[in-house]
Amino acid sequence: MTSPSLRLPILRRSGVSHLALIACGAWLASCSPPPEDQTNLEREEAPAASTDQRQTIVEAMVMESAPGQDDSVKLQETEPQLEMAFDASGRLNMFAPPVDPSGERYPDATPNPIHIVAAEPVSTFSIDVDTAAYANTRRFLESGQLPPADAVRVEELINYFDYTYAPPNDSKVPFATAVSVVPTPWNDAAQLVHIGIQGYDLVEEDRPAANLTFLVDVSGSMNSDDKLGLLVQGLRLLVGELGEDDTVAIVTYAGGVRIALPPTPGSDKAAILGVLDSLRAGGSTAGAAGLETAYNLAYQSFNVEGVNRILLATDGDFNVGISDPDLLEQEIARQRESGVYLSVLSFGRGNLNDEVTQRLAQNGNGNAAYIASLLEAKKVLVDELGGTLFPIANDVKIQVEFNPAQVAEYRLLGYETRILEREDFDNDTVDAGEIGNGHNVTAIYEIVPVTAQFRWMGELRYGEAPATEPDDQFSGELAYLKIRYKLPGEDTSNLISRPIASEQAFASLEEAPGDVRFSVAVAAYGQLLRNDAFLHTYGFDDVVDLANTARGEDSFGYRAEFIRLADLAGTLSSRWSALNE
Repeated sequence: MTSPSLRLPILRRSGVSHLALIACGAWLASCSPPPEDQTNLEREEAPAASTDQRQTIVEAMVMESAPGQDDSVKLQETEPQLEMAFDASGRLNMFAPPVDPSGERYPDATPNPIHIVAAEPVSTFSIDVDTAAYANTRRFLESGQLPPADAVRVEELINYFDYTYAPPNDSKVPFATAVSVVPTPWNDAAQLVHIGIQGYDLVEEDRPAANLTFLVDVSGSMNSDDKLGLLVQGLRLLVGELGEDDTVAIVTYAGGVRIALPPTPGSDKAAILGVLDSLRAGGSTAGAAGLETAYNLAYQSFNVEGVNRILLATDGDFNVGISDPDLLEQEIARQRESGVYLSVLSFGRGNLNDEVTQRLAQNGNGNAAYIASLLEAKKVLVDELGGTLFPIANDVKIQVEFNPAQVAEYRLLGYETRILEREDFDNDTVDAGEIGNGHNVTAIYEIVPVTAQFRWMGELRYGEAPATEPDDQFSGELAYLKIRYKLPGEDTSNLISRPIASEQAFASLEEAPGDVRFSVAVAAYGQLLRNDAFLHTYGFDDVVDLANTARGEDSFGYRAEFIRLADLAGTLSSRWSALNE
């Protein structure tokens, strides 16, 4: 890894003292190796700023100019201000201004309610393998602020990471399940039911051909390095993974719609990359027939034996021809039934329309990803290419029936936007999420055993509905897990089921597998970011301690980054609390 060049931007805060330049220069000098050590940049990273160094730098940056000081460095008040932040590694990030979430839109993420098993024993939801919420919350934290609660979807934080659940043996039964029951670290009276689902991983030779249409927003708002520039670099990485059996077309939209590249073999990389490199941003965002054009191109090169997918790449507040979101969803769902799926890649900050992005991806049987760096683009479009592009199962639904003789109450952590009605589980016309090649999915319930003295819900004057008399046949079962799915191209669902038995319980969290412990740490992190009311005194420092015990192999450093983010979130949360005391 080469060291990025460091450059000192013009200070845009009026009344900045020369001490600011001195402090920044001193810090940058401390991060740079002496001339004779420049050859070691491949192996050594710049040291993280200590707490004292950070305070010195920030204090220097905000000092007012002394009376009578030369104001020649002052700029007009309308100029953008330089803001300073520290990334998850603790390094000074001069190019990460705080995010203004006022122009961004998120779906309501009110935490799931408590359910009394005697009255509501069944929980049903659609799977979700999106990861946009994790990358988006990271963006906020690295900009020095806590994310809005609605931007945090706990399941997407958990499912951002890869877990080593045992895989299935056969693609005809594309899932294997792993179930554990562990003590809840934030509530001594409760337990966590941890459900892991591992998808079948196709070998490279068996993956179907891909017919891809890139629908690219090139409006004026995309004219920045973290939007169109990063989008092009990310798609270049994807193109490098395609072969002669794959097909790529490119449609752009701004003030009008243009077919930038007709369907072209994936082996003609020069032609594809040439078009990508020629893309320029400008004009309004009125993509009139953008979506229609993209679908038309997808059908021109439709591959009956392959995967046909549109990748919509945008900075958020897009218009692709149908202004009403409900009508847009209906159109995407209709096209989905014809075999063309839609995934959404979001870029940039300030006008992210996460609410519509999620709805479009869900209705298009696709993924929603937020990309803020080339490393994230590589993760989504290269490292997880199979899961992003190639589905192994559609309309995947999970249903858990809790045994009222064993469980008094439960709540599902996350999946608030994926909740289904009980009757939807057996209805094959109800849409649900898809799972891609090699994907794994995790769901966690918090339960209160009937033997516990604790209850979330207070007692009623006239009592609860009487529970069913316990059946000795099921006395060892806490719950029953069912999964419905359709194989690609099929209309009739298949069923996988298994009991969740008390014998799968661990006496302590420390005894549980590392993947279980790490995912529990991520679940706690997400709830803390949303300021949920269930964690009591459990804090970000506890999250860091638990995650540190379960880092595992961590080949790409994602878990180490998470630990740094949790630590950073704890610092920001403490400072916010102190300001409000």
